[in-house]
Amino acid sequence: MSKFPSDFLWGGATAANQCEGAYAEGGRGLSNVDLIPSGENRFAVASGQMHPQSLTDACYPSRKAIDMYHHYQEDIALFAEMGFKTYRFSICWSRIFPGGDEECPNEEGLQFYENVVNECLKYGITPLVTISHFDVPLHLIETCGSWRNRKMIGFYLNLCRTLFTRLKGKVKYWLTFNEINMILHMPYMAAGLTFTEGEDKKNTCYAAAHHELIASALAVQLAHEIDPDNKVGCMLAAGNAYPYSCHPADVMESIRMDHENYFFSDVQARGYYPSYALKQIEREGIRLPVLDKDEEILRNGTVDFISFSYYNSMVASGDPKLQATAKGNIFASIENPYLESSEWGWQIDPLGLRITLNSLYDRYQKPLFIVENGLGAVDRLENGAVEDDYRIDYLREHIQAMKDAVLLDGVNLLGYTTWGCIDLVSASSGEMKKRYGFVYVDADEQCEGTLKRYRKKSFDWYKQVIASNGEIL
Repeated sequence: MSKFPSDFLWGGATAANQCEGAYAEGGRGLSNVDLIPSGENRFAVASGQMHPQSLTDACYPSRKAIDMYHHYQEDIALFAEMGFKTYRFSICWSRIFPGGDEECPNEEGLQFYENVVNECLKYGITPLVTISHFDVPLHLIETCGSWRNRKMIGFYLNLCRTLFTRLKGKVKYWLTFNEINMILHMPYMAAGLTFTEGEDKKNTCYAAAHHELIASALAVQLAHEIDPDNKVGCMLAAGNAYPYSCHPADVMESIRMDHENYFFSDVQARGYYPSYALKQIEREGIRLPVLDKDEEILRNGTVDFISFSYYNSMVASGDPKLQATAKGNIFASIENPYLESSEWGWQIDPLGLRITLNSLYDRYQKPLFIVENGLGAVDRLENGAVEDDYRIDYLREHIQAMKDAVLLDGVNLLGYTTWGCIDLVSASSGEMKKRYGFVYVDADEQCEGTLKRYRKKSFDWYKQVIASNGEIL
């Protein structure tokens, strides 16, 4: 192969809780992400260390965000102008089921997502839908403890059934849970988990993860039953861990870090818990809430493809004196002296994307899909324009690494969607000034402003990349 296949899916990605806004409109209920503030308490709430409702006078920018709820037609038209082949967006669970446990959906919320899908199809854009992207109805958190409770599986499957049925023939590509491995690092943001004093947090996180893995496997089976053309993928936050040196202890620690990341996708792609995970669970005294038919469910519900986010690689050492020094990203890592960093401290490693693609494809031998990759930066709007050459350089180098993985290494890759194709609220920092998009949105840190959209320099660059199917970078 000397070039990308003609059906390669170029596009961009967003998440409902970072762009939709309109948190109290259309019959929508509250969600966990509505209670994660910006500012100094954001990490404490997102990681489950602080109860979200203990805060007063906090700022919640995601509640308004860039108001895509009212601007989706304008925004999708901009994506179409760039030539998008696919658009990845997510469902706000509480917009369709305000409490999460209703039998019948909120029609206004369901119709909104069908309208978004229809708008994509109008321009020939293939929808790629994330069913759960850091989104749990607040009512389910308060009444059943979120994913620590097995009842969540039934509520989630009701959402899936509603979506698969309503959008049959319109949506073919689905993702069950966004960055499912984040439940171990940011349990409230990822899965709505809060903890009582003295609770075994690790055991709770693994129990909740087991319920999500069962829900994902059942969702795959349900999707195939409702429409055999459906393709369902898992999604993980990826990026290989490099050993700090060639010392065997550093190499072993890098393997351990990779195991921690691959644990979830191993289950979703292979249909069983890997031996290293079972040993860790046994060693740490974790009690998984496994029922009799769970092994069969996992075995029969393996995903069709592996999707992942990639922003940076990591560095691991077996020397306890070497502490994690890299800043910005949620995953602890030693700083890599060979790499430059973004304004938020995320280390920039284009070749690491090629390495990650090879690692995942070697591991699973299933089609891959890069569904998040991008650079968060402070953009300056001057005379209606943004000269974001730094973003172009970042994406050019990562796309070249992606090309090498496909054309030189033989990786089977379905598509590539950049993260935050339009500016939105940052999940990690809660900031608007950390911008990723090809489209600038006039909104400040409180998401106040005209909300007018402006094409950045990278807009025309990406348009050319897509039009040339990656030949012109």
